[in-house]
Amino acid sequence: SGVVCLLSALRFHQVGTQLPYQTWMALPPGAWIPKRPVWPLRVLRFSGEAYSKGMETHLIDGVPVKVYGVAKTVADCFKFRNKVGLDVALEALREGWKERKFTMDELWREAKICRVSKVMKPYLEAFNG
Repeated sequence: SGVVCLLSALRFHQVGTQLPYQTWMALPPGAWIPKRPVWPLRVLRFSGEAYSKGMETHLIDGVPVKVYGVAKTVADCFKFRNKVGLDVALEALREGWKERKFTMDELWREAKICRVSKVMKPYLEAFNG
């Protein structure tokens, strides 16, 4: 039930310069977390629409893997800016916008779902100019 999120999703979508040494995963409340994962794992709990919206399924080596889309990932970076850093969130916003990986409408919708629209508004206004 896990979804690749934050720094790992940015890496998957080739947005920004982050090279995480852990796989960042979002899990719903109550989902099982492996005690001894095969690779370094960073788990965050998401609930409601913050977990269920913005998900995409991609085939990686023939295996379907759920990964959050770019707009959702940028909004999540602002939501978890204390964990990933504001500089990472701003880089993701700047690079994603420059590479046309999302529209402002998509980003604004995800910002509302993640409850970071007030935090992101000044940065979005600067981009919309």
